Amino acid sequence: MNGIIVTSIVLRVVGVGYSLVLLRRSGDRRFGFLTVLLSFMAARQLLTVTGTPGGGLEELPGLVVSGLAVLTIYYLDRYVDEERRIKAELRSVNEELSTFEKAVEHAGHAIFFTDTEGTITYANPSVETVMGYDRETVVGENPRLWKSGKHDEAYYDELWATISDGEVWDGEIINQNESGELRWVDMTIAPVMNDGEIEQFVAVDTDVTERKRRRLRIEEQNERLGRLNRTNELLRDVNRRLVTATTKEDVERAVADRFASDPWVVSTGIVDRTASGRLRTRYQTGDEDVLNAILDSTGDGMATVTTGVDHGRTGVSTSVRSFGQGESTADTVGVIPLTYRDSQYGAVVVATRTSELFECIDHDVRVELGDTIGSAINATERRRQLVDDRVSELTFSIDDVNAPSFELAAATGSNVILMRTTTGCDDKRVVFLTIRDVDCETAVEATADVSGLHDPTIVSETDDECLIRAVTTDSLADTLASHGATIEGFTVEADGLHGQLVVDVPTGGDVRPVVEALRERFDACELVARQERERPVDTADGFRGELETKLTDRQLEALRTAHLAGYFEWPREHSGQDVADMMDVCQSTYMQHLRAAERKLTANLFDDSAADAGETSRHLVEST
Repeated sequence: MNGIIVTSIVLRVVGVGYSLVLLRRSGDRRFGFLTVLLSFMAARQLLTVTGTPGGGLEELPGLVVSGLAVLTIYYLDRYVDEERRIKAELRSVNEELSTFEKAVEHAGHAIFFTDTEGTITYANPSVETVMGYDRETVVGENPRLWKSGKHDEAYYDELWATISDGEVWDGEIINQNESGELRWVDMTIAPVMNDGEIEQFVAVDTDVTERKRRRLRIEEQNERLGRLNRTNELLRDVNRRLVTATTKEDVERAVADRFASDPWVVSTGIVDRTASGRLRTRYQTGDEDVLNAILDSTGDGMATVTTGVDHGRTGVSTSVRSFGQGESTADTVGVIPLTYRDSQYGAVVVATRTSELFECIDHDVRVELGDTIGSAINATERRRQLVDDRVSELTFSIDDVNAPSFELAAATGSNVILMRTTTGCDDKRVVFLTIRDVDCETAVEATADVSGLHDPTIVSETDDECLIRAVTTDSLADTLASHGATIEGFTVEADGLHGQLVVDVPTGGDVRPVVEALRERFDACELVARQERERPVDTADGFRGELETKLTDRQLEALRTAHLAGYFEWPREHSGQDVADMMDVCQSTYMQHLRAAERKLTANLFDDSAADAGETSRHLVEST
């Protein structure tokens, strides 16, 4: 047996063993095929050796085949190892891709891919919740699908320029979903690169609408709080200035100047109407040209002013054309009527750059502010009425068959004289009326039937006249008092058709509001006379001296002792018996002195003015 044959047999046997080892290790059936092949080749070689002897050269090709088979097994082993490694890597990559796919599919953010032209090639399910469109709908579409129109073209040009340069774009964008609702989205767009070239774009969108709305609400609330603080400061300053104002002019100046000091305000004025019906400005501050232009204009702004001045209704007009130039431009007019009960003192007209000032001062606050200013004006007018020594006496001829006093005169066929008006329980207005030449019971019944007079009672009666107390819902005294005027006498003739009213107005005061108030109140009212007269000045010392001249020594002692002993306190510090013992008299005698002193005290306090009113009224009756 030559060396070639032996070598061939050895190679084939080694190949079979090697193939069996690899088959066992890898389980690859290809090694099983090689094992069988080499086994048959080795068996054939053995059979050949045990057969007819030869030179052995005929086995040389078999030897080559055996060598190649062994090499094939070796390289197949290397291939299987590489294949196993590649498969392991592929499994790892596939697992990562699967995890990534699951993450994208289940992400709460909207994630979509587009090609380089912007056409959407993939969209995850969250696109439906973030963008408001089905994912099947958006694939194949362009993101322009949800443009809201809130951004200009320059905004989108800058976005595309950024991502086209291979950079990441990140920002907040307003989109519109399929139902038309605006949504705020936090968007990040990144290019996907391959060998330096952009293959596609990936966008990640987060719906931040609720967060944005909360932030906007907070910003709006903070801004509104800032405006409210400024407005409250303005209102507080106005109220503080009203406290120190002593005249009507002081009140108007304080209000207008404080409004004009606000950065929003261009011009402020106190506006009313003249007797001829023309609008006038009593006091003005700021840019006068702006306010004058508004008063000379037509349209919503002027309508708001006239409504406030003529009808006492507050209003704000934001649709007026702009007045003024530059920083003095005003496009909002606010009107705050100045009222006190039924009286009107014009209105505060405020021209502002924006409507923000009046957005912070709601309707009810403006009404209350106007009432406060009107009350302050009324208080200054009343104060001047009290301190002025001279008054203007106005005499009016009045015809009004429907007024309560006229109805009562017609019902009783008697002259009716208004003696006094005062405030009763529960802030009800009470009038005292003298009715002449009529039975008191008849007068009470007639009074009860008059509209505007309620709960009449007899206060006193004489042979020729009756004094009746009644609650009224139509107080003439209040109307006049709101304009700084007082009633000096009011008599209605027995026919109930004619009456005469005498009113005192402080000298230098504006009588026009008084005249207008009376003309508005009565069907026919004519000012027939006006004269200046001195008003007697009563002092505390004068009142005390006059009272002491009317009291006896015992009456004065009884009154002073009761006062000092706390008899008039509640609860009483000493009883009537205690005070009588102090004076060393019996209780009945003491009470007689005290009652007499109280009667003279109240008479000195009330009877003089009542008597004056009665005398004035009697004079009016005689003169008519």
